[in-house]
Amino acid sequence: MPACPTPTTTAPEHIHFMRLALAEARKSTPVPTAFCVGALVVSSPSASHPARVLATGYSRELPGNTHAEQCALDKLAASSTSSSSSFAGPHPLLDGASLYTTMEPCSTRLSGNTPCVQRVLATGIRRVFIGCEEPSDFVECEGTRLLRDEGRDVFVVVDPHDPGLADECLRVARGAK
Repeated sequence: MPACPTPTTTAPEHIHFMRLALAEARKSTPVPTAFCVGALVVSSPSASHPARVLATGYSRELPGNTHAEQCALDKLAASSTSSSSSFAGPHPLLDGASLYTTMEPCSTRLSGNTPCVQRVLATGIRRVFIGCEEPSDFVECEGTRLLRDEGRDVFVVVDPHDPGLADECLRVARGAK
């Protein structure tokens, strides 16, 4: 059965947060065996405050061959009242939060580290916004499908004023600044 196309969003707030994630991706040091990705964990807006960035991350920011999503989640866990440097399960801080990542979260890690999809699912984050799908340069990624199979909403962020956003995310992922 063919894969369902990933829904898109053109909402200005999602474009804004994806651009911030792209700025994070540009901080990554390019390497020939991995992508340069940026990620943000963003709070849910409420009547008393707008959505705000809770944590940022980029590829290889933290020691251990880390991915952007892992870095953002680990930094958020470390800054919370939790005594752990990672979330072992859903956390109230992430209730209603969204993840913005310049590339679809990985479903397989050649290093043996926990894939980002599993990390996202463990946190209870329900909405994921991506800049582009992961190309098959290193592995076949099924991140979007796995997230959707577990009831998560996944959207590709599209900027109607700059139709090259996905291409820009991919160029930066492959090492262009």
